[in-house]
Amino acid sequence: MPKASSDAKPADSRLKRKGAAVGRKQTKKAAKDPNKPKRPPSAFFVFMADFREEFKKENPNNKSVAAVGKACGSKWKEMSDAEKAPYVAKAAKKKEEYEKTLRAYTNGLAGKEEEESDKSKSEVNDEDDDDEEDDDE
Repeated sequence: MPKASSDAKPADSRLKRKGAAVGRKQTKKAAKDPNKPKRPPSAFFVFMADFREEFKKENPNNKSVAAVGKACGSKWKEMSDAEKAPYVAKAAKKKEEYEKTLRAYTNGLAGKEEEESDKSKSEVNDEDDDDEEDDDE
């Protein structure tokens, strides 16, 4: 029966993997802000929105999302740059709008941080003023 003990050693070493999460902490992702504007769709996704409606009219019985995606992808590949131009223009317009709203969003966040820091400074100053008044008495 000594063989059984020799078999146990290699099995134990196989269970211990090199670099297994020993002593490592998992980092948490930062929470997403629900007020942050969503990224604009690309030209393909603008096209896909229009194509999806047409495809549903032509194929009302088709409920497969994959079929719609495949048909849309093949149609997009077949199109020339001239045919894609309106969708590219719409995507560019949506991107400009997104950049404006993102700038406003980030400026709003920067303004809030400044206000909070000003408030905390004033609160600290108020406490200091109270301490000085107590010393004068």
